Amino acid sequence: MTKALERRENLRSDLVLAAERMIADRGLAGLKTRDLAREIGCANGAVYNLVADVDELILRVGSRTLLRLDQTLSVAEGAGEPSPQEILVRIALAYCDFAAENLELWRALFEHRMDPDKPLPDWSIDDQMRLFRHVYQPLAALFPQRSREELGITARSLFSAVHGMVALGLEQKLVAVPLPALRKEIAGLVRAMIDGLIARAA
Repeated sequence: MTKALERRENLRSDLVLAAERMIADRGLAGLKTRDLAREIGCANGAVYNLVADVDELILRVGSRTLLRLDQTLSVAEGAGEPSPQEILVRIALAYCDFAAENLELWRALFEHRMDPDKPLPDWSIDDQMRLFRHVYQPLAALFPQRSREELGITARSLFSAVHGMVALGLEQKLVAVPLPALRKEIAGLVRAMIDGLIARAA
């Protein structure tokens, strides 16, 4: 790698890290390229020599957030009783805790909208889909008779239920729920859903 390319890669990394800090501090709406350029010491227009556009920059920050979430869920998987149901409860609670501790970065994953005719890059889709293995694998152990497609749908449904509770529970307006109460309700929901799926399968 030439020195010019190395400098560009270092500056690009600095840009993504600065954007991550800015989103964490201000939320997605507070992301300003002019402020980022000033922070990393380049001209405002030079930002677009480092990333294609603001969408790519936000997706790069999102990839870092998803990587840390992936690591958090992996730790939760092995942090207690190995039964598939309890693994699902632990990763649901870990997801809730991660969202609470990284609120603006977590919100940015879902608040960011791209133009309908602008597809997500493959690397971003891969980063998102990789997380579903944490839900898919325990479900596959619980329901070995289900097809891969059926398990995928169940995994997404379970995630959607937990995500909805987290999103509403952490909302700082009308429906905010204290974190200990939210965690208790999420654990109860996951256990009830799994018990219901087991009963239906029987």
